Amino acid sequence: MKIEVLGTGCAKCKSLAKNVEKAVAESGVEAEVVKVESLSEIMNRGVMMTPALFIDGEAVVVGRAPSVAEIKGMLKR
Repeated sequence: MKIEVLGTGCAKCKSLAKNVEKAVAESGVEAEVVKVESLSEIMNRGVMMTPALFIDGEAVVVGRAPSVAEIKGMLKR
């Protein structure tokens, strides 16, 4: 599983990154977590509001930082 956190480093982006790391650790799933901070890469993905969370190339959250519990639910799908 590949999880990507898209954001330029704002407070919400950092919060999402921390929540993703914690959710992955707590759920025990095998996942590669990547932070994408390049504005051009973020825009190439069609993301207009950060932070954004992509799981296996699919946008699952855009414009907000979900809770650890919410992310864990997404990882189980």
